[in-house]
Amino acid sequence: MATPNPNISENRPIIRQLDDSAINRIAAGEVVERPASAVKELVENAIDAGARRITVEYADGGKTMIRVTDDGCGIAPDDLSLALSRHATSKIDGSDLLNIHTFGFRGEALPSLGAVGRLSITSRASGYDGAEITVDGGRMGEVRPAALNSGTIVTLRDLFFATPARLKFLRTDRAEAQAIGDVIKRLAMAEPFVRFVLRDVSGDGKGRDVFRAEAEQGDLFEALHGRLAQVLGREFAENALPIDAMREGLHLTGFAALPTYSRGSAVAQYLFVNGRPVRDKLLTGALRGAYFDFLSRDRHPAAALFVECPPTLVDVNVHPAKSEVRFRDPGLARGLIVSALRHALAEAGHRASTTVAQATLGAMQPEPQGARVYQMDCAGMERPSPAAREAAYQAQAPGFAETAGVWGRVEGTPMSDAPAAEAASETPAPDYPLGTARGQVHENYIIAQTANGMVIVDQHAAHERLVYEKLKRQMNDNGVAAQALLIPEIVELSANDCARLLELADDLAKLGLGVEAFGGSAIAVRETPAILGTVDARALILDVLDELDDGDNSNIVQAKIEAILSRVACHGSIRSGRWMRAEEMNALLREMEATPHSGQCNHGRPTYVELKLADIERLFGRT
Repeated sequence: MATPNPNISENRPIIRQLDDSAINRIAAGEVVERPASAVKELVENAIDAGARRITVEYADGGKTMIRVTDDGCGIAPDDLSLALSRHATSKIDGSDLLNIHTFGFRGEALPSLGAVGRLSITSRASGYDGAEITVDGGRMGEVRPAALNSGTIVTLRDLFFATPARLKFLRTDRAEAQAIGDVIKRLAMAEPFVRFVLRDVSGDGKGRDVFRAEAEQGDLFEALHGRLAQVLGREFAENALPIDAMREGLHLTGFAALPTYSRGSAVAQYLFVNGRPVRDKLLTGALRGAYFDFLSRDRHPAAALFVECPPTLVDVNVHPAKSEVRFRDPGLARGLIVSALRHALAEAGHRASTTVAQATLGAMQPEPQGARVYQMDCAGMERPSPAAREAAYQAQAPGFAETAGVWGRVEGTPMSDAPAAEAASETPAPDYPLGTARGQVHENYIIAQTANGMVIVDQHAAHERLVYEKLKRQMNDNGVAAQALLIPEIVELSANDCARLLELADDLAKLGLGVEAFGGSAIAVRETPAILGTVDARALILDVLDELDDGDNSNIVQAKIEAILSRVACHGSIRSGRWMRAEEMNALLREMEATPHSGQCNHGRPTYVELKLADIERLFGRT
């Protein structure tokens, strides 16, 4: 016997119009997910109001109190109640939803916050008296006079008290506070000329500054560089390359870190479109594609990139949270990011991040000493010349003649050539960026002297990168050779995958992969890249499709080819354990200076470490 469905009423269902309070609580579920979402909406409103000083205070991770104070244009008393109505906004007039120049434009944030919490707005516009209005769980109060010099103060208490079920989904106070901090830091990067202060007032209410970023001065690049140093740290600012490129209406600016300043996750990637912080799959894929030749798969680049374009070229009305965007021409945006970053990395030449030297110095710990040894205070004395130091060292070294052969071997010359090595050591080193080779230790590391320090080079890793870059140049000049299959391999695909692959047939042919339609949703693979040798054509095609799903572009064939080139370069480079002559070591250093990307090997590890003389002297307590 069939049982009746309890969800189906015997009576006809009735369509009802929900009241404004219920509508606002439903909308709040999309706009306000957690305290950080409320902070984001309120701070964006302050920026849209032209604020130059913004202070954010929170208690208990934002669950009990959030207060945003700004010096913006303020709200007139007659407009306060209208500002709390759904879809009431001063940002747009509704005639053109594609020409948006502000952070907010939906008119949903304030009524949504008032529907799920206790909201209070105190504001004073120029030429008006201060006024205040409150909303408690969707119930709006009367506009009352209030004392305020200028700007706006928005206070939100007891978030989600009107929807208790949402409170169960919030995380710990510490996790929510970290999310608030991340929101403020992203907005601070987007607005370097605005002063931001973030305070935690939990507990006794005295509060403490969690984050502070003073307004920057100068041009845009100077201000952005200074703000990134405040937000991301001095290390990022010191090891980041400026980016400035334009293509067909899209302008890309920002800073991208050197490959040797990479991270174990993508937490140091910040992307902005028209000043709006976004988490966009297309942009993150382009960033990864720009670095794929310099980092291993478990490392991630660090960057802060800003894409500016006419509002008509990008749709920001994709999601209520406005964290997703859609470009009119996605390929143009991706190509701009990839080409601009690769050009900047090429211009960096052999440069490696300063963190490599800092890590090296941190690993060097002096031996514990017993009695302290006092030396002559040399403060204020001039440093002796290199020739004077060399003569003093030779005079002080006991049995110098007997040990000259050993030093000759370290210099990379046979023992019989020790006098020549000794004479060469007295020759002043030219002012090369990577210095002049002075020795080789453990048959793998070249020691070079620079004008103000020393350089330690991993000979195998360095030469591997040099050979790899040479092979890539040859491939770009002569193209990728293709080998024809004796019997074409037929691969059955879905109709959608087949169409997408055939659209890229010309691009794949340049990389040695020849495909053509075979009828229905099948394709015929007639050629594969010769450098890959025997290859599973079906697996290669599926890899290409996976890459298309991941980033709307295919780099998988090029990645596989360059992986083979990297392997060839590894086998064709100078091996560890090989003695090198002085002229060979110097030739390697000069080639590194002239070759882009030589500061890191094919896997993203540094090829050399540079130590300044002041740092070396600090290790020995000479400063």
